[in-house]
Amino acid sequence: MSLTLSRYLVSLGHGTRKEAERIVRQRRVTTAAGVVLRDTDRYVHDDVFVDRTPLDAPPGSVVLLNKPAGYVCSLNDRPPMIYELLPANYPKRTPVMASIGRLDADTSGLLLVTDDGPLNHLLASPKSHVPKRYAMTLAEPLRGDEAELLASGTLLLKGETAPLLPAEFLATGERNADITVREGRYHQVRRMMAAIGNHVQALQRVALGPLVLGDLAEGHWRRLEAPEIDALRTVALEHKAIAKAAAKG
Repeated sequence: MSLTLSRYLVSLGHGTRKEAERIVRQRRVTTAAGVVLRDTDRYVHDDVFVDRTPLDAPPGSVVLLNKPAGYVCSLNDRPPMIYELLPANYPKRTPVMASIGRLDADTSGLLLVTDDGPLNHLLASPKSHVPKRYAMTLAEPLRGDEAELLASGTLLLKGETAPLLPAEFLATGERNADITVREGRYHQVRRMMAAIGNHVQALQRVALGPLVLGDLAEGHWRRLEAPEIDALRTVALEHKAIAKAAAKG
């Protein structure tokens, strides 16, 4: 590690520089074996404990959160916020652990949080076209023509002039369906269903690229493993290249 121990603690949200230096001086930072670490000692993230508690996720981590409906993704909004569900140090880190894109307050499900700026930009960019799958409950029974309309590539949202990319639609019940989109327009899925004469009552993101929500309980989170992050980045780059080639014709 190139940073001194106290500076590293600051980057992970353990107070100001003076507060972090005080923690180190008070011999509260140790290895897993209980060996006290000084500020200038060499260290490995996974072997650093503060008050006998291991450090949070190392820099470059990605967290998958099953966001409940009602929670907002911003740090500058009224609670409840997603940070109430995550380790307390996350919003204090430098760089901050920020959501990749946003799920609106009424939408639940798979949300990624990271301090990896380039990865966040890659996945959140409108040019990435990473597939996002949602499960939804609708106000009105399905008619049967939804899949064709949404796959046409001609559907326009109210107030917009550029048609939507084709979306995949699969009915799963009388008023239930899964939809996969490759864009991130404002309230896109809800506005899509409104454009074809229905209303979304409940919306949950269940997959993003190669990642699936699975059986992760609502309000809980897990850190992605390195192979999962690599697969996510690979898919994003592939879809970005496909979109770029298509734009060139």
